[in-house]
Amino acid sequence: MTPAELEAYLHAHIPLSAAMAVRVLEVGPEAVRLWAPLEPNINHRSTVFGGSASAVAILAAWSLLHTRLLADGVAARLVIQRNTMDYLAPIAGNFTATATLAAAADWSLFCRTLDRHGRARIEAVVRLDFEQQDAGRLTGSFVALGGRAIDDPPVGTG
Repeated sequence: MTPAELEAYLHAHIPLSAAMAVRVLEVGPEAVRLWAPLEPNINHRSTVFGGSASAVAILAAWSLLHTRLLADGVAARLVIQRNTMDYLAPIAGNFTATATLAAAADWSLFCRTLDRHGRARIEAVVRLDFEQQDAGRLTGSFVALGGRAIDDPPVGTG
């Protein structure tokens, strides 16, 4: 999936991403990087609203997992189960969110579990960057439900 394709998907299926003017800069198996401007995400202190920073971080992590599942040919519903967000510095301008798998995450085990049980959990981390400085960090646990191969017929249809 290209950055333009992911961006179009996000804006069509997650309208908040369009309202926040999120752009997709990079999509790859190891990382997804999003960009967001200050203006639609501003708070009363002329910095990024904490909820916006958190939403962009969650969106980046979800996008990484979503695109990896698609690349593996797996159709699954992907939801966030829990997250922690550390705000390290005020963000007074445009910022990026870069999502990667958590160090302890095992993608192969996640996929095998999803295939066997129809449900699997994996952790992703996101680094928020403002002016080449760490501005925030999110750790999120995501659950995939379903897990059938995209080419498989839906259950009960043959």
